[in-house]
Amino acid sequence: MSLALVNPSLMSWSRRRAGLTEADVAQSLPVREEKILSWEAGESSPTFRQAQQWATLAHVPFGYLFLREPPKDELPLPDLRTVGGAPLARPSLDLLETVRDVLRKQEWYLEYLKAQEIAPLSFVGKFSTATSIAAVVADIRSVIGYPEGSARLQTDELLRYLIAGADAAGILVMRSGTVAGNSHRKLDVGEFRGFAISDKFAPVVFINLADAPAARIFTLLHELAHIWIGSTGISSVSPANSRKEELFCNAVAGEFLVPQAKLTQVWRKSEDLSRMLTELSSFFCVSKLVIARRACDLGFISRDEYSKHYMDELNAYRAKKGSGGSYYRTAAARNSKRFSHAVLSEALSGRLLLRDAGKLLGMQPAKIRTFAEKVNE
Repeated sequence: MSLALVNPSLMSWSRRRAGLTEADVAQSLPVREEKILSWEAGESSPTFRQAQQWATLAHVPFGYLFLREPPKDELPLPDLRTVGGAPLARPSLDLLETVRDVLRKQEWYLEYLKAQEIAPLSFVGKFSTATSIAAVVADIRSVIGYPEGSARLQTDELLRYLIAGADAAGILVMRSGTVAGNSHRKLDVGEFRGFAISDKFAPVVFINLADAPAARIFTLLHELAHIWIGSTGISSVSPANSRKEELFCNAVAGEFLVPQAKLTQVWRKSEDLSRMLTELSSFFCVSKLVIARRACDLGFISRDEYSKHYMDELNAYRAKKGSGGSYYRTAAARNSKRFSHAVLSEALSGRLLLRDAGKLLGMQPAKIRTFAEKVNE
């Protein structure tokens, strides 16, 4: 039986990085816990099969276990998240893998666009934080086709409407609540709400679907604002974030959904907050959570009051027992319809192997043709 001469320190690093204990690994392989301790101490070595199982369990490439020292685990995008002005703790493995997966897809899509001779998108980086909020809001509305006075839409309908407009404009809007579609690895909304990649040809917006549905609309618009000012980074979309560009993008999202002048005019300080949120939700055709968020950003209610409404909405969403939805609809949301259509077009024309298309889309090659039939549902 051949042994894998792995680096014991890399085994320890990969286990801790994945948040696993020695007992967790021992149970999964399965071996006795003493064996795990022996491997990490360098007193013995695992077999190649055991080392491969270890790498899979720890979510690292098998070759990592043979390195001399751990690779640097840094976010490949700027981190715009802060709490009280201070950066957040080291990003989780789930966030790192999610960002890398999206960047891998964007890289492929950029190569695809080169062959299409597509012109750069004029709205990307068109403005800056020195631009008036109203000007940015007006331009986003113009580009994604959401003029003031649109029909009254429910939360999920409004989100689909906005995403469809962004997709038509050339933006890849990717949504997921798990890491690369792995239902056992759920993303933590407390860590991040979304991120934006500002690129003249292939801008990307990612929305964390672990968040409450009403909050996702605000996140989408916040990230679109990042695209319009040419800013890339991970966002918490938190009212507590004091970074200039985050405050600006929050203001754009808020003004888009609930114009300050109108809210100021109808806001009544002495009114029962819950009743007023209900009334204003109907008046502005958005959720109560969006009204509460806008009121918080404008200083009409405290952050604690907003946080209570947000947590109530998030907990209510988490308490719902959904069916999980359609596999193909979920795949289209995770990859974005625009990206999905590009990959499917290349695969079905024979220019891209089904195997490679499956890797890009995160599905078995055998499902590609069915996905092509259902992607627009």
